[in-house]
Amino acid sequence: MQNLPEIDNLIKLISKLPGLGPKSAKRIILKMINNRQEILRPLANNLSDVFKNIERCKICGTLKSNNNPISDQWAIESSSIYQGYYHILGGTISDSANGNNRENLLINSLIERIKNDNIDEVILATSATVEGQTTAFYIQDSLKNINVKISKLAQGLPVGGEIETSDDGTLISAFKNRKDL
Repeated sequence: MQNLPEIDNLIKLISKLPGLGPKSAKRIILKMINNRQEILRPLANNLSDVFKNIERCKICGTLKSNNNPISDQWAIESSSIYQGYYHILGGTISDSANGNNRENLLINSLIERIKNDNIDEVILATSATVEGQTTAFYIQDSLKNINVKISKLAQGLPVGGEIETSDDGTLISAFKNRKDL
């Protein structure tokens, strides 16, 4: 590809997205340029709209666009299993290399919400990664002197999952979190 500053800058930006490197970024950019009217123009307009209209709430961490929730919250809401309040951290403590420190994660804001809003239970829904577990432990430790019930989502075999294709971590978690019938 020619050395075009606009393309080079775009490659650098797209490469910062999770799961994408420079090669993937180049393929994406070529696809967008070759489909200017169908992809590039609508994408540019939507990115502009997102930049202008969506922001992260500094209290609860949810993304706001006049009236729409986002991401993990969408997944939980679409299941219709939970109808309470959310506090979206926006990452994990161990993401500090990516700029996510404790202040950016709104953990202090969570503690203030619990104290001020008479919250009686905190359900930790962090990922089953080392980073997610570290963050959950840190939150649990931060709440130890506050009178609030702390629970964590169960982890283990997914519905429809096969034991033979499960990794060791999933199997260990499934056995550890088993329930009586």
